[in-house]
Amino acid sequence: MARVLPMTDKNDEQDVAFGFRRVSEDQKQGLVNEVFSKVAERYDQMNDLMSGGLHRLWKDDFVALLNPPRGQASFNHLDVAGGTGDIAFRILRAGGPNVRVTVADISPEMVAEGRKRAEAEGLLGRCGFTVGNAETLAFPDKSFDGYTIAFGIRNVTHIDRALREAYRVLKPGGHFLCLEFSQVDVPLMDKIYDAYSFTAVPAIGKVVTGDGHPYRYLVESIRTFPKQDDFKAMIEDAGFANVSYRNLTGGVVAIHSGWRI
Repeated sequence: MARVLPMTDKNDEQDVAFGFRRVSEDQKQGLVNEVFSKVAERYDQMNDLMSGGLHRLWKDDFVALLNPPRGQASFNHLDVAGGTGDIAFRILRAGGPNVRVTVADISPEMVAEGRKRAEAEGLLGRCGFTVGNAETLAFPDKSFDGYTIAFGIRNVTHIDRALREAYRVLKPGGHFLCLEFSQVDVPLMDKIYDAYSFTAVPAIGKVVTGDGHPYRYLVESIRTFPKQDDFKAMIEDAGFANVSYRNLTGGVVAIHSGWRI
C-alpha cells in the first residue's frame, strides 16, 4: 500500500521524494543516477529474479499494445528510461524493417550497457542510444510516432514535466504508453507483496550486485508513486486524450495509455 510522506516545512517546498526520504530537487537526480550506475550490468538479471520472470510477460503485453507496424510503414519511436534496451529490442523484433527506436536514458552506465547489447545483437543500425533527461528531451516537437517508458517514470524528479515532454515530442496521433509498478488491488495480496518487497528484494540485490541499498530505494519509490487513477489524471492534465490503464498481476504493475490528438 502507498505510504503517506511526511509534510515538508513551509520554507522547504522544493523537497521531493527519494523513496521514503525527502531530499532537495538538486539532490534527487544525482541520487537516482548513483542507484542505476551501481545496478546497470545486472539490471535485467535482477528483474528476472525479483519478478520470477513475470517482467518478461508484462513487457510483452506492453509492446503488443504499442503494436508497431509489421509491414513497410516507417515508425519512429522513442523509448525513455530504457537504457539496457530491453523494451527497444522487443519493439524492433515485433515491428517491420522500417521501425526505428531511439533510447534516451539519464544514466550513462545504463546507456553504455544498452549500446553494448544492441551491438552484440546486430541492432545498432535501427536502435540509437543517447543520454537524456525525460523532463527536458533534446528532440524537436512532433518527432515521434510512439513513446514508451517502462519502470522509469517514478524515478524522475517532476513527473508532470516528463509527461508534458512526452506530449511535446509525439506527432498528432502518436501513442504514449507507460508500464509502471502500481497499487495492488487484491485483498491480502498487497500485504504479501509488501512483505516480499521489503525483505526479499533488497536481499536478492545484495547477493547479485553486492549492494542491497539501491533496491531498497526502488521498492520505496514504488510505494510513493501515484495510484492508477491519480496517474491517469496526470496524463490527462498533460494533454493526452483517450487515457486508460490496465492492471496486470492484480495491480502489481499497470499499463497506462494515452494519445496525442
